[in-house]
Amino acid sequence: MKFKKTIITLVLLLAAGGAGYAYWRMGNEPKEPPYLTARVQKANIRQVVSSSGTLQAVTTVLVGSQVSGAIAKLNVDYNSKVTKGQVVAQLDQSRFAARVEETRASVLAAQASVAKAKVGVEDAERTLKRAQELKQRELVSQSELDAAQTAYDSARSQLNVAQAQVGQAQASMNQAQIDLGYTTIRSPVDGIVISRSVDVGQTVAASLSAPTLFTIANDLTKMEVHTNVDEADIGNISEGQDVSFTVDAHPQRRFRGKVHQVRNAPQVIQNVVTYNSVVRINNKELLLKPGMTANVQFLVAQKEDALTIPNIALRFRPPEDKNEAQELLRQEQGRTAPRVGQRQTRRAGSGGGNSAEGRSVRQVKVYMLKDGKAQPVDVQIGITDGSKTEIVAGPLNENDPVIIGMSSGANAQAQSGVVNPFQPQQPRGFGLR
Repeated sequence: MKFKKTIITLVLLLAAGGAGYAYWRMGNEPKEPPYLTARVQKANIRQVVSSSGTLQAVTTVLVGSQVSGAIAKLNVDYNSKVTKGQVVAQLDQSRFAARVEETRASVLAAQASVAKAKVGVEDAERTLKRAQELKQRELVSQSELDAAQTAYDSARSQLNVAQAQVGQAQASMNQAQIDLGYTTIRSPVDGIVISRSVDVGQTVAASLSAPTLFTIANDLTKMEVHTNVDEADIGNISEGQDVSFTVDAHPQRRFRGKVHQVRNAPQVIQNVVTYNSVVRINNKELLLKPGMTANVQFLVAQKEDALTIPNIALRFRPPEDKNEAQELLRQEQGRTAPRVGQRQTRRAGSGGGNSAEGRSVRQVKVYMLKDGKAQPVDVQIGITDGSKTEIVAGPLNENDPVIIGMSSGANAQAQSGVVNPFQPQQPRGFGLR
């Protein structure tokens, strides 16, 4: 029994010693810092307006037929190079050739009628002259002279009618010959065939409008991107502005161009107003094809070696600033909430106003870590690329720590009394606009 008591006493002493050592270790371990920070850094920053558009040739001509008929020949196909005046298709000419022969016969008949009318005029003229001579000798009555005069006038009128019929028949023949010429379809420009809508034997009907047979691109080495830019961003777009874009066919390559035109005609789709911005590009390598979708970025502003902070630092508020944090959250959610039917036109760091420089500079509050505490500082921010923002003025310097969130332990304590909606655990909550 004495031995057992000794063993139990030793075990209790060892347990008490272990607990004391563990307590001592816990008390001497370094405490987790209450805030997560990021350093103020110098970096290159670009502010862009992003949109999407469709590639197309600068000049695209729709080649159609002005007459109806069956396709007899096709001389070109997809991707065929054509020159101005080249025959690209031929309609069946038999019906039109017969029409030309018919109208030519009508012209000949009308000309014969003219010749006959001239004979009648000459005969009526001789009769009138005899009647006039006999009247002078009082050998005929006045009524016979009047009848001869009437016959002469009637013959001249018949001659005029016959001559008019010749002109009418000639016009009909000219129209028939023109229609016959329309059966030969020629290219109006130099270019390349990018679309063919008919096959040999197919009948085209041109009763109401000219049907499209071919689509010819005048010059594929010069192309355009037509983009729809939201009304909130159109103030940042101007002619001559640098543009870059990518296409899915060449995802690793970035193409460049310039804004050629900003069209004033609004396009309203589901209550969203957009404007067409035309971007001209050089396609000498012929890598770009009509109809491709381009992901376009309009360069609004850029800064080299600018002082920047992460955007998440602009949204952080400590737990004690609960009211300010919730108000900022409501403002951000109201500003970034999409409108019904809004087109996919994205902005990278744009605010309100008309110019990139004037609209981006504004004063905000950020928190820097000083002596282990969150110290608020007022700074002026400039352009942003969506992830980092330029510091234009303020007490921040390079490598200064700015607070971007709270550590997990401090955040757990804060959650018991204050909800901070700006923690980095929800990086997708909203972005800086």
